[in-house]
Amino acid sequence: MEDFEIEGAGMKPSDRIYVAGHKGLAGSAIVRRLCKGGFTNLVLRERQQLDLTDQAAVTRFFEVERPAHVFLAAARVGGIHANSTRPAEFLRDNLVIQTNVIHAAYQTGVTKLLFLGSSCIYPKYALQPMPEECLLSGPLEPTNEAYAIAKIAGMKMCAAYNRQFGTDFLCVMPTNLYGLNDNYDLTQSHVLPALMRKMHEAKGAGKDSVMVWGTGKPHREFMHSDDMADACVYLMERYASKEIGEFINVGTGEGIAIAKLAELIARVVGFHGRIQYDTSMPDGTPRKVLDVSRMSALGWRSRIGLEAGIRSAYDFFLSRAEYKLPLTA
Repeated sequence: MEDFEIEGAGMKPSDRIYVAGHKGLAGSAIVRRLCKGGFTNLVLRERQQLDLTDQAAVTRFFEVERPAHVFLAAARVGGIHANSTRPAEFLRDNLVIQTNVIHAAYQTGVTKLLFLGSSCIYPKYALQPMPEECLLSGPLEPTNEAYAIAKIAGMKMCAAYNRQFGTDFLCVMPTNLYGLNDNYDLTQSHVLPALMRKMHEAKGAGKDSVMVWGTGKPHREFMHSDDMADACVYLMERYASKEIGEFINVGTGEGIAIAKLAELIARVVGFHGRIQYDTSMPDGTPRKVLDVSRMSALGWRSRIGLEAGIRSAYDFFLSRAEYKLPLTA
């Protein structure tokens, strides 16, 4: 992936930039992209150092550190199982985190903030591929409704602050992400890292089959986290919120059936057994692919192909597996 030259009146290399959630999949990718772009004055805090659900602590942090730019990538995230079994936590924690950070950014005069949403904000049976105009046009997917409502609230909060207070808070709605620093916990992870771990364990244990939730028929879109980070820096450097509207889709614009994804991951991992489907488990939204025409019109497109991206993600998985992943759990 080629780097572009930082220029113009956007973020300067010397500006203080706070990346909330810098240890996670999205946040760590943003940090990598900023470092490659020459931004060296990054403000980073681990969860033990700054609890983003603590309003007073967040306010103190912003008052002391005074970041000029903020990437809000911190969130409670998870797959179908986690979302459907712990909806109260997904709604509560995400509402609190984003409210604390957005309001503190306003109070301390942050120049620009970028809020990361999720493509699950769209209705279950939205027009495909999903344009931004589909928001709130129908019922949400029940299995991730709580998370979606929180993300919609965060987006609307940014829009309200922009309208009432003249802030410059951008909202990006990325498609399903994967990549370095992903979550491989089988009870909490998303489908791609979960399948990667299942295939890896099955191969290691000499098993002849792997079970996949659902029918395998739903179509999903997947984007490498490094592509997402590149898009976020691109927008923060070049565009104001008034130029992109309430939010903008960021993705590849290409979908793949879960069954085909499972076959691709098996090939990358080297698992040669059977792939079976547990049809008693939920499929979630039948099809979820973003319309990325607005982002393309701004001059940005994803660059990392799905197979190449999965290979790089698996290489990273292997480099950390011995001491990070409870593979026999």
